[in-house]
Amino acid sequence: MTTAPPAGPAAPSRALPAPFVPSPTSAPRPQAPPLPPVRRTPLVVSGLLAVALTAYVWSAHGARPGVLLLLGLGLGVALFHSRFGFTSAWRQLIAVGNGTGLRAHALLLGTTATLFALIIGTGTGLFGARPAPSGGSIGVGLAVGSLLFAIGMQLGGACASGTLFAVGSGQSSVLLTLGGFIVGATFAAWQFDLWKDLPAWEPVVLSDHIGWPGSWAVTIAVLLLVVAVTRRVQARRNPPPLGPVPSARDAAVRAVRGSWPLAVGALVLAVLGAGVLLVSGGAWGVTSAFSLWGSELVGALGGHPENWTWWRQSGNAQMLAGPVLADRTSLTDIGIMVGAAVAAALGGTWALHRGIPWRTAVASVLGGVLMGIGARLAGGCNIGAYLAGIASGSLSGWLWGAVALGGTWIGIRLRPLFGLGNPKPGDGVC
Repeated sequence: MTTAPPAGPAAPSRALPAPFVPSPTSAPRPQAPPLPPVRRTPLVVSGLLAVALTAYVWSAHGARPGVLLLLGLGLGVALFHSRFGFTSAWRQLIAVGNGTGLRAHALLLGTTATLFALIIGTGTGLFGARPAPSGGSIGVGLAVGSLLFAIGMQLGGACASGTLFAVGSGQSSVLLTLGGFIVGATFAAWQFDLWKDLPAWEPVVLSDHIGWPGSWAVTIAVLLLVVAVTRRVQARRNPPPLGPVPSARDAAVRAVRGSWPLAVGALVLAVLGAGVLLVSGGAWGVTSAFSLWGSELVGALGGHPENWTWWRQSGNAQMLAGPVLADRTSLTDIGIMVGAAVAAALGGTWALHRGIPWRTAVASVLGGVLMGIGARLAGGCNIGAYLAGIASGSLSGWLWGAVALGGTWIGIRLRPLFGLGNPKPGDGVC
């Protein structure tokens, strides 16, 4: 199998307008390593699990949950193949000025915002769904929660979506992050009375004031500004290039087994995320399922989460009372893990990581707990609050992202305490 050619920045071309000339890095991106053989046993196990789960959900709960599980499987495949990350993108920008990942965020956000405007603006939904924007309250909970979440991302090594696809691909240390995530989200639900009355203002959703065309235009304009600023920062700091991942020259093989460009991943994720909105009426989210899973475990051990104030709220009470495999967020979360396992096995990279250093293990659990608590305080994570918020034209999404950048700055300064490295200007890749 031949590997893909080096993916370093192309030389500036006069035929390209300035915004499309690749931003400079200190060296060309190294050539992608060759693809390892398919991991047959993990592929068979994950493939059978995907088929069995889909068949069960479809027969037991109907077409709508079945489609949501399929969308989750697709999200897992896309997240793995594009290695689409939020944690690493913010770390690379803050540490060395490489804004490639954040510009991929802008593409994901802009495409999702476009699809949301079309779907919500026209009231289009499937299975009787009535799509609605994700507007979060603006207050102390949002600020504190997004700060804690960003610090937790850097310690735990992954964001909410990243945790799921990393666990699916066999990364054992991130399994500890997921465990901490569930503990933190469950704790925050249990102690809801402590933070439910924090000062906050009502959500500000642009479409309520300037309509969906105006909301879309403002969102795209701000995203273009983000792209311009990150390009300027990268040109000034001349950072190392992104590290390559195994890939192949042949496009067909690359689509199934190799790595996808970040831009392709952003577009596929946007379409699948819009599919979740069409089918369920709500934006793609991740972390509410963690509170549900932890609370179900508490109940199984003899506790009574149904008495917690968090679960006595109308929408949450229905979630706790219903089957986990009928909960839309649980379905997409489980789908992401299984889909990533299938993709990683096909790509030959599925492997359980053994011998995790104790400091890394502590950081993973602590990071997960901080993210679980932070997501509940902020009303969502990098998906439910940041991506869905900005795509919905909600001011809360922009504030979440701005505070998260500050939390990233704190997090990367805490990482060395746990033996975790950060990109440096003299590195070969970041």
